Amino acid sequence: SVDVVGFHGQTVLHRPERRLTIQLGDGAALNAALGVPVVYDFRAADMEKGGQGAPLVPIFHRALAFREKLEMPAAFVNIGGIANVTYVPDGPAEGLIAFDAGAGNCLLDDWAMKHIGEPLDRDSRLALAGTVNRKALEALLSHSFFSAPPPKSLDRSAFALDALADLSAPDGAATLT
Repeated sequence: SVDVVGFHGQTVLHRPERRLTIQLGDGAALNAALGVPVVYDFRAADMEKGGQGAPLVPIFHRALAFREKLEMPAAFVNIGGIANVTYVPDGPAEGLIAFDAGAGNCLLDDWAMKHIGEPLDRDSRLALAGTVNRKALEALLSHSFFSAPPPKSLDRSAFALDALADLSAPDGAATLT
C-alpha cells in the first residue's frame, strides 16, 4: 500500500537567478488518479523560501551517510545532466551544503547527438578517440558560474558549446569529458 507519493515532475526550465523554475506534471491530477495524497512542487516551494530548488537531495544524502555509517564529514558527487555536490558535516543538519557544480553529462550528450546522432557517448568511444583541447577547456572553465560561491544552481542551457566549434567530434568529446 502507498501512503503518500512524492512527485517532482520534469524540470523544463530552471533560472535560479530569477527565482524561476518550471516542472511538467500535475500533482493534483496524479492525486485524483491515484486516490492517495501527492506532495509536489518541491522546487518552486524551496525557491520561494530562498533555496536553489533542490530541497530533498541534501537531506537524502545526510540520511544515507548516517545509515551507511560513513566517516564524517562526507561528500556526495552526483554527475547527472548537471553535476552537484553535497557536503555532510559531522554535526547538525544545519551545516549541510549542497550546490550545482557545473555541467555534468548534458553538454557531452548534446555534442554526441550533434556529431554522431546518438543521445550519449556510449562506452566513451568518441571521447577515447580524441584529445583534450586545453584552450577550449580553459574557455569552458572561465564561465562565471565556477567562481560564484555556493549555494548556486543552474539550468543545462547555462553553458554553450561555442568554445568547441572548431574541434573534431572526438576532440570535442574528450574536452567535455
